[in-house]
Amino acid sequence: MNRTLLKDVMARLAGSMAIVLLAMGVFGSQHALAGISATKHNLGSTGTGVNKFDGTGEICVFCHTPHGADTSAAVPLWNRVLALPNTYTTYNSLGTSSLDGATAPVGSVSLACLSCHDGTQAMNVMINAPGSGLTGDATFTGGTWAGANQTLGKIGAGLITNIGTDLKNDHPVGIQYGGGMPAGGAYTAGAIAAGALKDADFKALDHATLNGNSVWWVDTGTAGRQKTDMALYTRTGADSVTYPGGVRTVTAGGLAGAQAFVECASCHDPHTDVNPTFLRIANAGSAVCLACHIK
Repeated sequence: MNRTLLKDVMARLAGSMAIVLLAMGVFGSQHALAGISATKHNLGSTGTGVNKFDGTGEICVFCHTPHGADTSAAVPLWNRVLALPNTYTTYNSLGTSSLDGATAPVGSVSLACLSCHDGTQAMNVMINAPGSGLTGDATFTGGTWAGANQTLGKIGAGLITNIGTDLKNDHPVGIQYGGGMPAGGAYTAGAIAAGALKDADFKALDHATLNGNSVWWVDTGTAGRQKTDMALYTRTGADSVTYPGGVRTVTAGGLAGAQAFVECASCHDPHTDVNPTFLRIANAGSAVCLACHIK
């Protein structure tokens, strides 16, 4: 092959590769930017999931509102009606002897998740409907639901996604991670090594202070706080926390304000379904369980 022809072939190959790489970049970006719109949590008329409501093409409104949100919810601008914490029966009521962490009443982000997933109210029951004033509200409430996994907008009975109000058969939520604070005091800033918690069968905790608040997580790989880490949540305000040996009340700045609790969103990220059931990481080889538990 002469030199001129060789240059021409190489130029054509380079051009083809550039087109391929550009296409990969575009499609990859679209996938990354798709976010919740491409998941089952897009419940509006534009959704591609199992359940769809034709009363609105909006996506975020099923969970969030820019104005007039429920300020009792420990999640941003929550747009749904929350049940009272005593609505739910929690795992600790079984009296399991190995449960050495305190359990707070159902709250925090878990209470928000259960506002759909306890199956007691339709997924379009919320504080503020889309639109402005009565026109927007009427358009929204006038819609209908379609999909095999719902009945009149409530998650279908018997489905794993319908957790119900009896949580005894589900992973504990509102429970202290690792059995609670290390012996001798409260959590302190900085990571807590595996074995330093009350229950030595739990992995280390990582910590950061963001806007003056303590943030805790269990690292699953890349250093620093990532969406693929197991998120833990602090509880604030006065809570009655149930221990295996009884109940005591704690106040803000004390136990509930200082400690890391396991909640629904510790393992699940509602905004991305890269993994089945919105798990933060793939569960091959029980990776989700072993992210926290030393077994």
